[in-house]
Amino acid sequence: MLKKMNSRFLTLILGLSAMILLQGCGLFGNKGTASEKLNRRGEVTGVPKRSGWQQALPYQMAPVKAGTFWLGQADEDIALSMSSLNKQVTISEFFMDKYEVSNNKYRQFLESVRMGDLALGTPTTQADPPEFNIEELLPDTTVWSMSFTHHYGDPLMEYYFDHPAFDDYPVVGVSWDQAKKFCEWKSYHMNANDRSEYDMPKFRLPFEAEWEYAAKGGKEIAKYPWGGPYLKNRRGCLMANFKPGRGNYIDDGFAYTAPVDAFAPNGFGLYNMAGNVSEWVEDAYNPASGALIWDMNPTYYDENEPRKVVRGGSWKDVAHFLETSARNYEYQHVQTAHIGFRTAMTFIGRSGSMDVKSNRRSRR
Repeated sequence: MLKKMNSRFLTLILGLSAMILLQGCGLFGNKGTASEKLNRRGEVTGVPKRSGWQQALPYQMAPVKAGTFWLGQADEDIALSMSSLNKQVTISEFFMDKYEVSNNKYRQFLESVRMGDLALGTPTTQADPPEFNIEELLPDTTVWSMSFTHHYGDPLMEYYFDHPAFDDYPVVGVSWDQAKKFCEWKSYHMNANDRSEYDMPKFRLPFEAEWEYAAKGGKEIAKYPWGGPYLKNRRGCLMANFKPGRGNYIDDGFAYTAPVDAFAPNGFGLYNMAGNVSEWVEDAYNPASGALIWDMNPTYYDENEPRKVVRGGSWKDVAHFLETSARNYEYQHVQTAHIGFRTAMTFIGRSGSMDVKSNRRSRR
């Protein structure tokens, strides 16, 4: 009885193996895929056998879903600048760094350039490696002593960027141009080391409207990233790192900058969208840009305008600059002790879906 069962089982296995081999050779059953059959009949079905692609969520980035909101002031314009008038706009999905770029992440950029090791392993991206001059990328550490009149910033000048005690603090002393170079390197670094067939979209600075939409944390109108209208929570704790009063920098717990993960995140999971360091964005500055930009994914380009928008307020600013609608600018080559940045990435996919894989790319 046992021999008969073994014999039947062996016959079944051999039969299935033969069917698989015949199918693989195109001699039995389905000859090719349905689209290949249609192509042979002269139908147009698209290029066959293109692998599916789903965008991964990069490390320490947060997805910001598409939405419509009121761009512009959420409270009175105390400066009477008329530079942040309300306009309803729509923003497509994108990814944004949860944290401001830290000293240690910027240091990885410099080490990669210094060692000539722009990509670990064999590059898989189609893009050519970017070319950088290391001397043009170094943050200016003297800003801690030179930016303020009669200020003893020498300890920070010596330790802030190089000492591990400040690894998780936001990088400062970087210009708009240097922030753009970091985005270029980060894009190549990811795509050159990823083994997927298609490149991820490039990292970039957020557009001004994207930044404001993200800062509001999902609220259509919000004075501050936490909503508002107050600067303290129910326990009486300040909600951001800024200058609460004349000569008073310490009441929020930090005299200068704070770690990039300090204070509570907003509704999109983004930290320090108000205070700590102001942040470079992509847009050129124009006080009348609100009347010029489109109402869908607006951004204001002007290569001949050296003033670039900075947003969010910093450790040395009063509360007005913490407002989600407050606009300011700096010249693109200027390096200061209070301006840093974070990166963004365009999301490629169906509007409203935001179906992403966390920290990995999958194929369908």
